[in-house]
Parts: sequence; structure tokens; C-alpha cells
Amino acid sequence: MFQRLTANVKELHLNAEYKDRSLLRNKLSLDFFSSIGTLSPESHHVILNVNGRFQGVYLQLESVDKHFLKKRHLPYGPIYYAEDDDANFSLISPFSHKPKEKFESGYSQKEGDDEDDDHLQEFIYQLNTIPQAEFDREIIKYIDVEKKILCWLSGVVCTQNYDGFIHNYALYRRGDTGLYELIPWDYDATWGRNINGKIMKYDRVPVTGYNTLTARLLDVSAFRKKYRRLLEDILNQQFTVDFLQPEILDMHKLLRPHVLKDPYIKQDIGRFDDEPESIFQFIQQRNQYLRKHLSDLE
Repeated sequence: MFQRLTANVKELHLNAEYKDRSLLRNKLSLDFFSSIGTLSPESHHVILNVNGRFQGVYLQLESVDKHFLKKRHLPYGPIYYAEDDDANFSLISPFSHKPKEKFESGYSQKEGDDEDDDHLQEFIYQLNTIPQAEFDREIIKYIDVEKKILCWLSGVVCTQNYDGFIHNYALYRRGDTGLYELIPWDYDATWGRNINGKIMKYDRVPVTGYNTLTARLLDVSAFRKKYRRLLEDILNQQFTVDFLQPEILDMHKLLRPHVLKDPYIKQDIGRFDDEPESIFQFIQQRNQYLRKHLSDLE
């Protein structure tokens, strides 16, 4: 549903979604994460007028900050934005393959203080150095594996956000439990498209994900089995054409009259009209692929 720009907020984000001519994928992803139980920013399509002149259709995204927490009656805690590829949960930079200068490289602090930076450094270090024999007992002192992290992993794997393992998330540490959880962010390169808006094959991201966090978690048999059960439930319920089709078609129908007026994208109305079917095909193919590879988690 279209809404007026939210009033009386400290910060909001307007995305032109210019690489996604469907204008659907980012919002669809964030709504999907919410449906499977992961904290996710609210998003609404808006019509932007500047000095009375129509400037097009944008996606308004809720900022992940203290107001985000307050709105959901969550305890205050530090929040970090994963801003570049160094936020891969490793001690090694993914492209230079050299040790990072700082354990917290790749993150910018949105909420918190220097003490919280120290805790983040400790978490990244411990994640990489806890002996495997102790990992399942020790890592749960830092992250909410069963209720939050495995759910987040399921969402990234289903939507196939290739960059979702090295950035495109916010890291929040709850003030009551002291445990980290991940919040999705910037999910337009999903549902069968890459960051340039080109087709990405449905099998590009493995069922296991591919960063240090997911590798170490899924090396633990108990975590791997719980992830398998959770993912299978999502493949049966939320990640299906039947579940997602109504939202996709409703959004497409609502957006279309405004896309026809948008001076920047109206020339792509043919592609806009083709995108729902492309997304449905991706869901079917990706669902089948993931089901086939559930056995990799046994």
C-alpha cells in the first residue's frame, strides 16, 4: 500500500530501486523475513513529489536504530551496519586475503559506545578461534543461534542474496540477553536477479551459505539438524508460490499506474509486467533446488 512519507522520524531511507525494474524485490524480501520470524525493517512504496513535480516511485525503508527497537518494544542495544565485504565474520579480508587491521572492519556503529566496539571485537575473535570441541557450548554466549541466526540464514538462502553473507545486514545485540542477531538490509538483488539486475541462476548460493559464521555453525551436528528442520518448514509454508503470489500480484497491480507515469522507468513497462512471472519461476526452481540439497545437512 502506498503511504505518505513518515513524519516525525529522525531518519528514513528512500530507494529508487533503479537496478530492480520490478520495484518488488526489496520489499518482498523484507516482508518474507518478517513472515519467518526475523527482525526486519518496515518498507512502503511512496510517490515522491518535489515542488509539485512528480519524481517517481520510491521505496521508503525504516532505519534500523534506537527508534526501530523502541517501536518493537525491544531492549536497547548496540547496532552496527555491515557496510562492506569485510563484514564477513572472518579475521581475513575476503578479497585481499590478508588479515584485517581491525576485527570489527566492515562495520559502522549506529547505536552504542566504545565498550560495545570492544564486545564486537571479542565476538569476531571468539567466533574464529573457539576450538571446535567447545564451539557449540561457547558460541551461544554470543549469538542466539536457534531462534534468530538459523532463521536469518534460512531467509538469505531462500531469497538468494549473494552479498547477504558479507554485508547487507545490521547486527544488533540485545540489551537483556547480550546476544547478537542479524537484521536484513538492501535486498533488491534477490529472487533471481543479481546486483546489476541481471538473471542469477537459482543454484548460485548453496544451502549452507558461505561465510565463517555459517560454516562454523553448520559444522555442529545439532545446529545443522535444527537448520534442516527449520528450512524444510519454510520451504513447505512461506517459500512457496501459493504463499507469496498474492503479495507479489497486489504490489504489481498497485505500482503499475504509477510506473506508467514515472519518467525514469516507464519505458521499461514491458519488463515490469514480466517480472512477477520471473519471480514465480525462481521460487519454484529455488524451492526444488533447496529441497534436493536438504540431504547435505544430514
